[in-house]
Amino acid sequence: MNAKARNARRTLKDRANTNRATARINRRGNASLTTHAIAAGLTPRDARTVATSLRRNATKLGVTGTQHRTHAGRRMRTTTRYTPAQVAAVCVIYRPRKPAYVLAVTKLALAA
Repeated sequence: MNAKARNARRTLKDRANTNRATARINRRGNASLTTHAIAAGLTPRDARTVATSLRRNATKLGVTGTQHRTHAGRRMRTTTRYTPAQVAAVCVIYRPRKPAYVLAVTKLALAA
């Protein structure tokens, strides 16, 4: 596989992840911070990084999402889901340095 095909496959996969995450948020009304970041156009790896920072800022602001149980392999795990309005409130105090993260946070703030 040449580099051009590899980049095309990566672009399509990222676009599919973004569309899938956006549809999930629209369907449920809430999602994890990682899902919100993926819907803003970040890769899953970058989304986890941004979600960790947003989670830290959410505790500073006192923003608490709703607790949900989800399957994680063969066990259940408790996750926290946030509405787009809650994510926008958290994005107000988050100041990323990386240009991709800055763009994603502005998209998250405007999504509410």
